[in-house]
Amino acid sequence: MKTRYLTAVLKNDLKKKMVFIGGPRQVGKTTLARFIAQKNSHIYLNWDSPKHKIQITAQQWPPKTKCLVFDEIHKYDKWKNLIKGIWDTRSNNEEIIVTGSSKLNIFRKSGDSLLGRYHYHVLHPFSLKELNHPLLTDMEMPLHCHPLVFPEKGEDVMDLFKFGGFPEPFLEGSERTLLRWQNERFERIFREDIRTAEKVRLLSQIELLGALLPKRVTSPLSLTSLSEDVQTSPKTIINWMDLLCRNYYCFRVMPFHLRLERALKKESKYYLWDWSEIENKGQRFENMIASHLLKFCNFYHHSYGLKTKLWYIRDREGREVDFLVTWNKTPWFMVECKLKPGTHRPSSYFGDRLNVEQRFMVTLDEKQHYIDKKSNIHVIPASKFLMALI
Repeated sequence: MKTRYLTAVLKNDLKKKMVFIGGPRQVGKTTLARFIAQKNSHIYLNWDSPKHKIQITAQQWPPKTKCLVFDEIHKYDKWKNLIKGIWDTRSNNEEIIVTGSSKLNIFRKSGDSLLGRYHYHVLHPFSLKELNHPLLTDMEMPLHCHPLVFPEKGEDVMDLFKFGGFPEPFLEGSERTLLRWQNERFERIFREDIRTAEKVRLLSQIELLGALLPKRVTSPLSLTSLSEDVQTSPKTIINWMDLLCRNYYCFRVMPFHLRLERALKKESKYYLWDWSEIENKGQRFENMIASHLLKFCNFYHHSYGLKTKLWYIRDREGREVDFLVTWNKTPWFMVECKLKPGTHRPSSYFGDRLNVEQRFMVTLDEKQHYIDKKSNIHVIPASKFLMALI
């Protein structure tokens, strides 16, 4: 298997605590967990297996087991107490890895019985940096708001753009495989994961909502328009969007408004975990960049505890910047996405007001790489910009 970017971090975390791995269905969580566990005597137990259910609830595994891998165990109502009991009574310092395609971290609150016993990570799809230079060792603590460094051009950016970052369709590189995989993944998310996780009566309407989203990415979501199309209330649409986010079909990017007059404060934008579903090339490119930036922010947050977050900026005059990354609420760098380079005044406008020195216009045009001295915007190909991330 390809070495995944979280391998070194997870191995280090397992020395002291349990590791929980969340992430989209078919992103490679099970493969990664079993790869890490194989160095020791280990056992893999999946809650979806009737045989494994009996073993899990009865806690039956060889006494010399050094690593326990529990897959989809969050589907068991009492899974937290079970895992807590196993961890607190372990006799041989067994390592424990828990994976799941629903958000395991929704239980992270003050009353959580597992609090302080585990580290949580999200496994993202392949990114350009991971495909070219995966992290083989744990990184040192990054410096606050450090300048991004672009060492070299990465290969396969167009394959990543076309096939998405999920292992099976990307590694196959076949359009036939991609289309079949997309259909199967959609059915499993909506007819298995969501139905299992929630008591949903109107599953057909939620499927319709999911089918509409690929054409609604990159713009602030109109709840009124969606509610009319799906024939339900805006409040229900909000609840269902949260449900789709919890099951890793899409993710939300909120508007940044600190220190900005007349900036939007509530309207969020949504993006898909699998950007290959999006037909419009401009929207798909922006979604791909959003996914890379989210992976970057999540890695810094979950691996180092740093408060890095992804936003967008838009004001009531319609000026908009696709993305802003902050560190401890301090604006770090801004990103505008274009298939081909061009002028972009909002980047200069918001960059000046927020005192953001690192301003990027990321493009698919391989021939354009320069800094516009007038606006201080760094125009850079995606094949180089994405290599500065994770």
